[in-house]
Amino acid sequence: MAFWKLHKDGSLAPGEVVAPDERLSWGKTVGLGAQHVVAMFGATFVFPLLMGLNPQLAVMMSGVATLIFLAVVRGRVPSYLGSSASFVGVATAIYARGGNPSHVSGAMLWVGVTLLVVGLIIQAAGSRVIHRVLPPVVTGAVVMLIGFNLAPVVAKTYWPQDQWIGLIVMLIVVVLSVGVRGFVGRIAIFVSLVIGYVLSWLADLVFGPITSYSASADAVTTHLRVDWSGVASAAWIGLPPVSDLATWRLHATTNVVGFHAPSFDLAFTLIALPVVIALIAENTGHVKAVAEMTGANLDREMGKAIAADGGASVLATALGAGPTTTYAENIGVMAATRVYSTAAYVVAAVVAILFGFSPKFGAVISATPGGVLGGITVVLYGMIGLLGAKIWKENRVDFGNPLNLVPVAAGVIIGIGDVTLRITDGFALSGIAFGTIVTVAVYHLAHALAPAELTEDADGAVLIVDRPGAYDAER
Repeated sequence: MAFWKLHKDGSLAPGEVVAPDERLSWGKTVGLGAQHVVAMFGATFVFPLLMGLNPQLAVMMSGVATLIFLAVVRGRVPSYLGSSASFVGVATAIYARGGNPSHVSGAMLWVGVTLLVVGLIIQAAGSRVIHRVLPPVVTGAVVMLIGFNLAPVVAKTYWPQDQWIGLIVMLIVVVLSVGVRGFVGRIAIFVSLVIGYVLSWLADLVFGPITSYSASADAVTTHLRVDWSGVASAAWIGLPPVSDLATWRLHATTNVVGFHAPSFDLAFTLIALPVVIALIAENTGHVKAVAEMTGANLDREMGKAIAADGGASVLATALGAGPTTTYAENIGVMAATRVYSTAAYVVAAVVAILFGFSPKFGAVISATPGGVLGGITVVLYGMIGLLGAKIWKENRVDFGNPLNLVPVAAGVIIGIGDVTLRITDGFALSGIAFGTIVTVAVYHLAHALAPAELTEDADGAVLIVDRPGAYDAER
């Protein structure tokens, strides 16, 4: 991994971009790293809980996985690896068939192995493989549906918890992002979270508890916006427990397990393997999004990035944590700050590892009010989705051509609407995975069936990222 040169004098003037191999002063880099921790923490903490796995262990391994990823891609692809949402349905299906967390870990480990092998193949064969399968019209759609698929999380989980705090925080994000110059404007997300946290605490003091949807109870309850009961009971220093699954049972009060060895079952592995398709598309879309933002040609890093995610997932699942994936949330932070320094990601990874050793700090972050997260994510997730439109624009994708319009239209609606295709009683495709498969498969089917005059004017196979004045990753 490359070391970073100081960006000018370590400060950041309005309109400037910090390249992946640059850094700001360490104080500002730590602040940006903290913002990346905030962006990834909610999802990295929640998804393992939904899978019956230990969130403290997941946060720790996300930091380890990120360091592995940055080392493999030589610091050229700024990205954070956190818990993958794609496996929540897999875990549910395995539990429904009598499996336990070790079976979940075993099935997900094989997905990591498969992703690692696919990445190595892509690295050996060249990124042309990806360009042929995923041309700009397709990658733009994948990036778009990845971002916009997160909209229901805002609408159904975060926003209903406190709509007024959410609205205020959303406006604070907008004001700080576009109306404040200097470094504060660049870390608008983190500052908005702190302000929203304080506003929620003040609202509790002035107005008392709120009656609204509670994510923890999955029901409308009367509760405080800021609940630190978990913070008070959490230890300052400690590791996740080592779990004996011999007495494990579904829906037990000790359902969330710690370190454990995976168990392997062919039937459970077959349930999990189709997720590889979604992870390949997700990783590809994220690398393309980073390439679009930085102006760097990252084609030669595509296979390494996919392989690194697969290898990191193998390590995480071997220890009993959930598999990882590159995080759209952190891409949104980069889009907002225009700081692409991988130094900030190293800081975020180290902080995450330290969080893994401290249940107390993890409890503070996990106690962030849902209304605050609603105000932040409504902006972040939208920015991720619009990066897909930016890829289309930069590559001059012609949507007057039905060869581009029709397949993308179907895939994007399926992905955003979280449409489900039930294959069997135990396996279904939905959301990002289903939308991606439809976009890719129908696009190539349409290409095979279309007359010559349509294919000649269709979108090409080379993603345009080199623009005048853009950062040149090869310098």
